[in-house]
Amino acid sequence: MSKKFMFILLLLAVPFWGQQTHPILALGSPAPDFSLPGVDGKVHKLSDYASSPILVVVFTCNHCPIAQMYERRIEQLYEDYGKRGVAVVAIQGNDPKAIRIDELDSSDVSDTLDDMKIRVQYKHLHYPYLYAGDTTSVTQAYGPQATPHVFIFDKDRRLRYEGRIDNSYRIEMVKTHDAQNAIDALLAGKEVAVKHTGVFGCSTKWSDKIPQREAADQKLNAEPVHVEKVDAAGLKKLRTNPAGHVTVVSFWATWCGSCVAEFSDLQDTYRMYSARDFDLITVAANMPDEEPGVLRFLEKKHATSRNLLFGSDDTSALQAAFDPAWQSAVPYTVVFGPDGKVIYKTLGSVDLLEMRRKILAAMPSDYIGFNKYWASNN
Repeated sequence: MSKKFMFILLLLAVPFWGQQTHPILALGSPAPDFSLPGVDGKVHKLSDYASSPILVVVFTCNHCPIAQMYERRIEQLYEDYGKRGVAVVAIQGNDPKAIRIDELDSSDVSDTLDDMKIRVQYKHLHYPYLYAGDTTSVTQAYGPQATPHVFIFDKDRRLRYEGRIDNSYRIEMVKTHDAQNAIDALLAGKEVAVKHTGVFGCSTKWSDKIPQREAADQKLNAEPVHVEKVDAAGLKKLRTNPAGHVTVVSFWATWCGSCVAEFSDLQDTYRMYSARDFDLITVAANMPDEEPGVLRFLEKKHATSRNLLFGSDDTSALQAAFDPAWQSAVPYTVVFGPDGKVIYKTLGSVDLLEMRRKILAAMPSDYIGFNKYWASNN
């Protein structure tokens, strides 16, 4: 078989380059109808915005770091242009069931409606934020390719612009305000000069990606689970954070109800961030001869983190080796920054959201703006 013939077969076997499985709404199309729940507890309909001369629909989400960079800019559009009668509505169109847990590596939460409420409260956002994750019909009708993706409709609700908000997620590098330019032109009764721009951000998580997520979960759950005994010297070494990663050290025990209750959340946190410079070390405060029970629990929880077990029944000495000031109960959790400094510590159950935000603020990233986003709730 010739190489040319094989190449032709390959072309026939895959979709045409550039073909979109989920096409973008065509310019000039009427605004697709929607009736969606919002973070405010109300159901929002397209008809609710009929009196506005312009409708701006932004498909965005919680988990994408690029979308996070645009939250404040969407808020600014809502505040500034709302005074001129423009309606700005954000829609979360990802199917949360299609998001792999490692795709949450830049977020404290996922993209469910409850998660959206958490984000809005944390960042003090006021624009309508609607949830379309339980059905594909609205997202499919608009065809957003990434988060964020903007659709701007005129007074007759015909699409006049779709694409990016501006040219850069780095606010300091923004030079063209594409969405604002389109809105300004429509308010002035003029033709939109640039009607389409490419979008950048995290790809839309369509429901057809659910099998990929399920396969990823199966792969994670198939990873081996281990536990090793640790002595005083090993626990003392943990305080130095030798790997130089953001590291969570969590002391727990099988007989501790609150430890058991939060264990899955800690493992989820590990799976969310493990592809980055992040480590989770669990330390069971059980007696050494209780190792079989500890291992059974770890296997039940698919604990693929590094798992340690007290190697001596002198628990006081082992506790003092890690932290001389710690002389009481479990759970006890300490988070170290890359430089070894403590960035979060709690005796008792962790505040999961606070801990994750501390981790994200401290974790090395390619752009300092990602860290600053988590260092402040503004």
